Amino acid sequence: MFKQLLQKVTGEKAPGPSPTFSVFHMLRAIELMAEKPIGRSKLAASLNVGEGAVRTIIGRLKDAGLILTSKSGCTLTNDGLRLWKEYQSTFKKKVEIGKSELALADYNFAILAKSRGHKVKSGVEQRDAAVVAGAKGATTIVFEKGRLIIPSVSRDVAKDFPKAASQIVKLLEPDENDVIIIGSADSLGKAEYGVLAAAWTLLNNC
Repeated sequence: MFKQLLQKVTGEKAPGPSPTFSVFHMLRAIELMAEKPIGRSKLAASLNVGEGAVRTIIGRLKDAGLILTSKSGCTLTNDGLRLWKEYQSTFKKKVEIGKSELALADYNFAILAKSRGHKVKSGVEQRDAAVVAGAKGATTIVFEKGRLIIPSVSRDVAKDFPKAASQIVKLLEPDENDVIIIGSADSLGKAEYGVLAAAWTLLNNC
């Protein structure tokens, strides 16, 4: 499964210092390479990491057989594409959204996780993961019996938080048992990594 593979690729390799990047930097790198070939400098800027870290990311992905490097940049191999498609089968959409009652920071991202509603308990696990990744917080929403709910907060998001509900339905189009997580932060990168970290918790014990 892609979660275990990416964690293995990202994991520390002794001897030497701990890596200055996370599995979410690795995931974002794969996403960028899936769009088009990308060079090392542009990748470093997009990931907001140093040249040394991006060299390590590229090296590990190449050693794992997930990417190829050429003069035109880094591209995914067939194995890399398969991993990316597997990821996308669970996380269908990830979009930047504007401020609302549930997205209060300057920068906000929302992600849709297919058929993971049964993995959500109180939403605290997702919020804590987002904060560790650098976000200010995260709100976890489940589409259940035709309505959006927030565990322990709202049984009807459309009624309690109408602006947020309208954004979610329009941009993410959830189905029964889908999960939407909104991550908020003071920068676009932190909001994106925060929401990825929050969504990552929904893959536990799949």
